[in-house]
Amino acid sequence: MDTSKLFDLTGKTAIVTGGAGGIGKACCEMLAAFGANVVVSDYDFEAAKETSKAINDNGGKSIAIDCNVLEDEALVNLVDQTIEHFGSIEILVNNVGGGGAGKESPYDIEVAQFKKVFDMNVFSMWRLCQLVAPHMGKAGYGSIINMSSMASINKSPAISAYASSKAAINHMTRNLAYDYGPNNIRVNAIGPGATRTAALSTVLTPELEKAMLKHTPIHRLGEAEDIAGAVLYFAAPISSWTSGQVIFINGGGEQTLDM
Repeated sequence: MDTSKLFDLTGKTAIVTGGAGGIGKACCEMLAAFGANVVVSDYDFEAAKETSKAINDNGGKSIAIDCNVLEDEALVNLVDQTIEHFGSIEILVNNVGGGGAGKESPYDIEVAQFKKVFDMNVFSMWRLCQLVAPHMGKAGYGSIINMSSMASINKSPAISAYASSKAAINHMTRNLAYDYGPNNIRVNAIGPGATRTAALSTVLTPELEKAMLKHTPIHRLGEAEDIAGAVLYFAAPISSWTSGQVIFINGGGEQTLDM
């Protein structure tokens, strides 16, 4: 067995949405470290450029592209610019997401807010899958990784929009795997548990962390690199017969904000 090619992404191009910080940034760095050309896509263009520059300074190949996933023309532009610069697309990490716990009480949330969560978390992912699939088919290699969440299977208050959108991602992933499989395109999803990011830090307290860890066999919260490792697996040739799967990266347990 030639193990040298199992994680080799040399010559393959990856788009990572929300790639400027947090889990998205860790994914960009991980994929670049294993040889991929990386497109750092984010609506915070200055931060995206910083992430891209750091990758290039470390010997990788990367560009930054300004993209608001809520705008269809921005999604089209993202794909067109990627092809113009690198010539192919083999990997898509649909990482952008919005909404969350404590913000979505049905007594307070407006329909427009609920809809925006689905626009960001579901519709933009589906549209990017549609846009990149022809290029992946042409390249003869395709891996789409959609970012779900433990919220997709947990039950918590004031999170109905986010949680249901992430549940939709799980089932969308399984169905798109059937659509795109004949063109050698794999579609999988990752559901992170509580991961140390800037977003989590806004609500995390020592008491909440302690409560979360009571239900977590691997007794720590996740790091962005833990999620990026799963992305690498799905992106790389080692997972060439893996599609339609949702893997939860959660330390073996579950963590919710109402524990």
